[in-house]
Amino acid sequence: MTNTKSELRARALAARDALSEKKRAAAAAKLARRGLPFELLPGSIVSGYSPIRSEIDPMPLMAKLAEQGARLALPCVTARGQSLVFRVFHPNDRLMLGPLGIPEPSPAAAEVIPDVMLTPLAAFDRLGHRIGYGAGHYDFTFAHLRKAKQIVGIGLAFAAQEIKAVPALSHDVALDYVLTESDVFDFRSSEVAHSLRG
Repeated sequence: MTNTKSELRARALAARDALSEKKRAAAAAKLARRGLPFELLPGSIVSGYSPIRSEIDPMPLMAKLAEQGARLALPCVTARGQSLVFRVFHPNDRLMLGPLGIPEPSPAAAEVIPDVMLTPLAAFDRLGHRIGYGAGHYDFTFAHLRKAKQIVGIGLAFAAQEIKAVPALSHDVALDYVLTESDVFDFRSSEVAHSLRG
């Protein structure tokens, strides 16, 4: 591999950072309008994330899913190399800053295991591999939680974050879908993703 993960991450994040606030807001609204690419069972637990830096904002999509009967959760960081913990979240809840400075639900909020995990990412490819921020929180969490329950992993990203190939390692967990403002990538059905434009 000529490009290291850190080089690919830096390039994809620069492309993401270059998007205007207006483009970011429009992309988040488009994700929300389109919704998930499958029928969500009533009462399903969907975990999102508190957007930091220039991440695509999952909150409009999460609010729509809550209206459709989903229960929402947000991740809480415990320690590096540990699985994320998910706590119940309502869109009007006050959040507190966690150890990494990311808004999280209060420790008093009930702990749950999500059915669907909306995950942030730095970059993704058409095989469903993602590059995160290097701490491995999501890879570890998927590997840990999927021992007990089938969890659908959905990466949320801007189209500008797509790269040709992620140098994936054996412990890297592939996503089931990636949703961008212009595409729905479904990685479950074949070796190469098919994209549903629109």
